[in-house]
Amino acid sequence: MRCPVVTGMPRRALLAVAMSFIVVLASCSEEKDDPVDPRGECPEPTPLTVTVPDNFPLLPNPSDNPLTVEGVALGRRLFYDPILSADSSLSCGGCHIQSLSFGDSRRSSEGIHGDKSRRHAPTIVNPAWSPSMFWDGRAEDLEQQATQPVPEPTEMSLPWPQAIGRLQAHADYPDLFCAAFGTSAVTRDRVVKAIAQFERTFVSGNTKYDRWKRGEEAFTPTERRGFLLFMREGKGDCFHCHDETLLSNSRFANTGLDSVVVDGGQGEITGNPADFGKFKSPSLRNIMESPPYMHDGRFMSIREVLDHYNRGFRHGMHDSLPQDPQVDDLINKRLNFPPMTAAELDTLEAFLETLTDWDFLTNPDLSDPFAAGAPVAKARRTAR
Repeated sequence: MRCPVVTGMPRRALLAVAMSFIVVLASCSEEKDDPVDPRGECPEPTPLTVTVPDNFPLLPNPSDNPLTVEGVALGRRLFYDPILSADSSLSCGGCHIQSLSFGDSRRSSEGIHGDKSRRHAPTIVNPAWSPSMFWDGRAEDLEQQATQPVPEPTEMSLPWPQAIGRLQAHADYPDLFCAAFGTSAVTRDRVVKAIAQFERTFVSGNTKYDRWKRGEEAFTPTERRGFLLFMREGKGDCFHCHDETLLSNSRFANTGLDSVVVDGGQGEITGNPADFGKFKSPSLRNIMESPPYMHDGRFMSIREVLDHYNRGFRHGMHDSLPQDPQVDDLINKRLNFPPMTAAELDTLEAFLETLTDWDFLTNPDLSDPFAAGAPVAKARRTAR
């Protein structure tokens, strides 16, 4: 109800209107942003605490979207429900597959119309600690990231108003929103908050590498040599971009893939020429289970990636130029490194194998809730 404002009237008329104005004000004061829910009073959601390894930073838990049992459960269902795509054939989980560290086996993911995306779908591993999302960093947090794929024409191609209408009319979702947010009203803000809550539980911290750091398991001699090479300045020198805990520094860098950069990466977002061709360093967790690699999925094997940094950049295998000023300093300095031998690269691969977290890749709490045969359309799957 819109409350009136009265000006410039005769005294008698003003008195009459004043009485009605008082009544209207009373009704206005009773209005609420969220009227009484037709399903009755919604219970308070249950706070959720996610256990993280001792060597990890504290799990970020935003005050405006705290983790709750009901919010995560709703987000899990929304993540895997193709109802959020125009033809109800594709969910978030269709391009972010758990067994692939929530990545995609295709070089470019496909939307509902068969359109290919510009880039390879990034993995989603420990995203709660990432200060930005997407290869180019265009989203500041998980909530902002989750707003984009649904209406994107080359992905799920469903305008948000239509998506909200579908969920509001659904037999189950209003009750689930009631439990998660205290109201059965479905909004875009609540949809993306639920998905973000679910994704903040994507914690990967039980690899052999983690157990070795905790003193619970030993490396083989080959794995240990690979680790030392990974950490060695002037040789493997991998740790600058892939730190010891999250195995990504979340920095953006031009890694010398091409002499002529076609995809501007972060530069398309910032407008800064110095950022042209820069992409976010991915986490190496579960790297051996999530090919292809790079922002455009150009490398199908981890050995191709290692070859690029060991000799491809140096000798122009992929048309990169030595001492290119656009290329990151950490990459340019590799021109002064002696190339690693095939045996050394073997040890690096052995170490990278220790970064696979099988508990994460098979965690039932992160799996598709529709996979057990519930009478709901399943997310589209991609064969490995």
